Amino acid sequence: MVKRKTAIRIRKTHRYLGIFLGIQFLMWTISGMYFSWTDIDEIHGDHFRREEPLPRNFSGLMAASNMPDVDSISSLRLLSVAGAPHFWINKSELYNARTGEKRNGITAEEALVIADRFMSPELEVSEINRLESVDDHHEYRGRPLPAYEISYHSDNNLKAYVAVANGEFQTVRHRDWRWFDFLWMTHTMDYQGRDNFNTIVLRAFSLLGLITVFSGFLLWYTSSPSMRKWKKKFLTKKP
Repeated sequence: MVKRKTAIRIRKTHRYLGIFLGIQFLMWTISGMYFSWTDIDEIHGDHFRREEPLPRNFSGLMAASNMPDVDSISSLRLLSVAGAPHFWINKSELYNARTGEKRNGITAEEALVIADRFMSPELEVSEINRLESVDDHHEYRGRPLPAYEISYHSDNNLKAYVAVANGEFQTVRHRDWRWFDFLWMTHTMDYQGRDNFNTIVLRAFSLLGLITVFSGFLLWYTSSPSMRKWKKKFLTKKP
C-alpha cells in the first residue's frame, strides 16, 4: 500500500504539472483543430490569385553569353518582367534579353504589372512600398530582399510581394495566413523561424507532458478504491 505522504506528493506533482502545462496543451489542441478544419489552399491565398499564368513566348533575344560583364554562366533563367524578356544570370544579375541592358532591379511600376499578372483582376491596389529589410517575425521573412510590398483594398489586409532583384512574384499574405502562422508558432514552439521542431522548449514541454500523463496513471493507481480492494484481496489470499 502506498503511504499517504507519497500519494499526496504524487497528487501535488500531477496538479502543478497540469497547471504549468495546461496553457500549452490548450494551444496544441486549438492549433491542431484549426489546421484540420482549414483549407491549406486558402491559407496560401490561392483564392486571391489568378489561375497559373501561361508562359510567355519571346523572340529576338540576344545570346546570354553576349551580355556585358558576364564571364561565365553557371545558371540561367528567362523571366518575364512586366512583359519584357529578361535573363537572370548566376542568380545575381538581371539583363534585358533584347537590348543587353543590365538592370539594377525592377521599378515599382513594373512590380505592379507583375503582381497584376498573378493576382485576381477584381482586386484594387491601395499602396506599394519597398522593403529593404524585415525582422525574424515579419510575414515576408526568409525571402529575397529588397522587395515590393503591394497592399490591396480588402477586409483581409491582403498583401502581395515581388522581389526587386529579378521581378519574381514571391507570395501572398492575408489575415487567415497570419492566424495560421501564429498558431503554427504556438504549435511548434519555435518563436523565431516557426519550423524548427528540435527546440529545447518543445523538447522540455514534451518530456514534462509525458511525465504528467504517467503521474496521472500513478495517481489513479494509488487512489482507486478498486485497486485498493484488489490489492487487499490479493495480499490476504492464502496460498
